Amino acid sequence: MKIGQVAETTGTTTKTLRFYEAEGLLPPAERTASGYRDYSEDVVGRIGFIHRGQAAGLTLAQIRQILNIRDRGQTPCSHVRELLGQRLTELDAQTTELLALRETISQLYAQAAEPKQPEACPPDEICRYL
Repeated sequence: MKIGQVAETTGTTTKTLRFYEAEGLLPPAERTASGYRDYSEDVVGRIGFIHRGQAAGLTLAQIRQILNIRDRGQTPCSHVRELLGQRLTELDAQTTELLALRETISQLYAQAAEPKQPEACPPDEICRYL
């Protein structure tokens, strides 16, 4: 498959495919006599895996690790499970931080809703709401 066909089939761009290849996420494509990239059909599944990994919040480095394990003929499932567990821990921490931030902003917003004239801000402050 030529690079344009792969891009269209996978919903990505040719630039992204070249990037994936340069970063070792895709094996180097064969070249036609005229120098065009010629990918095998199995690259479509690999790109789908990359996209699913990104959607799960994995980094390209982590996805590359998984692909390298598979390329060595091993099953990467235990490694993927470990990465997903780490991702869940990160998400839990981010959720806690976001909830605390939401509470802070909610309090500031409530204070800002109190009817006061804008000129009530002291001259040495930028805005009394923050």
